Amino acid sequence: MFPSTPAADAALAVATRFYSPAMFNHCVRSYLWGVTYAATHGITVDDELYYVSAMLHDIALTESFDSHRMVFEEAGGALGWVFGVAAGWPSGRAARVEEIIVLHMRDDVTADADPESHLLQVATAWDVAGRRPEEFPPAERAEVLAEYPRLGFGEEFLACFEDQARRKPEGTAASAVASGGAARIRANPLDG
Repeated sequence: MFPSTPAADAALAVATRFYSPAMFNHCVRSYLWGVTYAATHGITVDDELYYVSAMLHDIALTESFDSHRMVFEEAGGALGWVFGVAAGWPSGRAARVEEIIVLHMRDDVTADADPESHLLQVATAWDVAGRRPEEFPPAERAEVLAEYPRLGFGEEFLACFEDQARRKPEGTAASAVASGGAARIRANPLDG
């Protein structure tokens, strides 16, 4: 189900140690939604790279790794680069983790240009705000949610984004909150 490599195992250990249960489950669900979407659309993906990026993509929303100067996806991307290098990856592969984490907050990354960033964007937009519900059949939703329940994720995530928006008004979290993000998060069909 999940890649079993030293880097993947280390990413799981980091996620288990630093995320709340709701945020941890979000990261796992993001990986699973992305893998499902890739299979449905015939998108070839580097599974280890995608898994590590999915597990670390919100690490800068945690108290331990929150940056008061950088937007969360850039701070998380920088940490992803450090993680990759520490895992023994070449700097170019570590840079891909950084890039995927940063780009997951954009809507304009195509699968052809960057499959891992595209998958993480699609998967997180679905898990956070319920975008593209037609891509994720009800039976699949039920299976993933039974194994990795939401545990109040929507409200916890919204609190993180509102905090980021207050402290970093030029960031993507602030843009998401200003454009009705709270309503989208609260209307997510995964919480219904």
